Amino acid sequence: MKHRYMAVFAIVLLAAGAGYWLGKTRVGAGDTASTTATAASAAAASKERKLLYYRNPMGLPDTSPVPKKDSMGMDYIAVYAGEDEGTAAGEVRISTEKVQKLGVRTEPAALRELARQVRAAGRVEIDERRLHAVAPKFEGWVERLHVNATGQPVGKGQALFEVYSPELVSAQREYMVAAKGVAALKDAPAEAQASMRQLAEASLTRLRNWDISEEQIKALAAGGEAKRTLSFRSPVAGVVLEKKALAGMRFMPGETLYQIADVSSVWVLADVFERDIGLVKAGQKVRLSINAYPEKSFTGTIAYIYPTLKAETRTVPVRIELANPGGLLKPAMYASVDLAVGARDKVLTVPVSAVIDSGTQQIVLVQKAVGRFEPRAVKLGARSDDYVEVREGVADGEAVVVAANFLIDAESNLKAALGGLSAAPGDAAATAGKAVSHQATGKLDAIDAKAGAVTVTHGPVPSLKWPGMTMDFVLANSSLIGNLKPGATIEFSFVERKPGEWVIVKLDGTGASRPAGHQGH
Repeated sequence: MKHRYMAVFAIVLLAAGAGYWLGKTRVGAGDTASTTATAASAAAASKERKLLYYRNPMGLPDTSPVPKKDSMGMDYIAVYAGEDEGTAAGEVRISTEKVQKLGVRTEPAALRELARQVRAAGRVEIDERRLHAVAPKFEGWVERLHVNATGQPVGKGQALFEVYSPELVSAQREYMVAAKGVAALKDAPAEAQASMRQLAEASLTRLRNWDISEEQIKALAAGGEAKRTLSFRSPVAGVVLEKKALAGMRFMPGETLYQIADVSSVWVLADVFERDIGLVKAGQKVRLSINAYPEKSFTGTIAYIYPTLKAETRTVPVRIELANPGGLLKPAMYASVDLAVGARDKVLTVPVSAVIDSGTQQIVLVQKAVGRFEPRAVKLGARSDDYVEVREGVADGEAVVVAANFLIDAESNLKAALGGLSAAPGDAAATAGKAVSHQATGKLDAIDAKAGAVTVTHGPVPSLKWPGMTMDFVLANSSLIGNLKPGATIEFSFVERKPGEWVIVKLDGTGASRPAGHQGH
């Protein structure tokens, strides 16, 4: 019996020891699990993303340090460290792969001398001061033509035509009589001689006022007879621009029978653009080239800058004078004018290709780091053919984008436009289309044909993480609306032309109206 109790006691002790051991083992296991869970939680906490700010869901340059909604009730989007922070912070961030595919090139802003060429188109004109009209000062008839064709070259003093005039014959006879009277009265009283000399001088002056040549006057004074006809001679060497004289025609006093131009020197009237006229000064030398003589170069001098501007072409006429040896330059020929503008002091410049002109401001893209670009508004000054002066906005040595800058600029407004550059070549077209635009379905609420805009209640837009809402869109083309009426259900594609301006580029009506998802206001 005693042995039986001892056996039972031993069994109890063994059970108690086993229970204690099992309890300790479970407690240890529980502690280990708890420690592991705590470590995992701490690791997850250490890997938690750092919240930077909240950005506007419509892409507008507006951020908030705390969550909030925009005017349409959309939640601002959280931006964490390591994400694309460039857009909200005024920068554009592009991957190295995209930079290479775009062919982005940069060049540092630097101090340079802006020597440049002002170029203008011109045309050869007759020097107005070298035009001469041959117009008899008495009535008569053309007896004979010595020069009978327009464009014919003539020398100074060359006979042009012969005329007959009763008045001219009468004036010759009066002079001859007066000249003979002066000779006959050489022994007469001084008063009589003076009167006869006055009569002779009056007759001589009359002939000279009628443009009778000195040679003919001397012949009359030498005792020659009055001639029935007299010759009119060219006052200058040149070419006949106009000939109205015909053999046998009657002419009246002051009627122009010939127009002769001296073409030994000509003008070139060049149209200089308004932006360049401040660089042009009278007295400057210019180089000209004529299409008819590509191997020759001509040099002229700016003689006059006209005080008027042609509103249609925004140009100012500039008169250039140059010699015309051999008469190579013909009136109405076209000329290319190159004016070298002297170099100024060194100024800060960037390549012309670096400037993006939006119409209201000029922008350059400054490379902050590899794949990071900052748009800067700049104020520009003088230009050369390749460089432009930057007065504000860029510092000396900063790298500016000179190639593919328009594509990078699109990143700030249409970031999806660059999203497709990583796609496979075979999917390029489809991916590009999806990247550039966003798709949605909705109900056409209103049409403003005059403004080219529509109001649409659309469903969610996954590519922009938009919920359904009612908002206004601009139509890329008014013809997109077709015959659609308010209330129609539509499918459309749209892009962001500039921050906050959404433009529908494709629009299809799909029949009767149907719910468009959650509506905004």
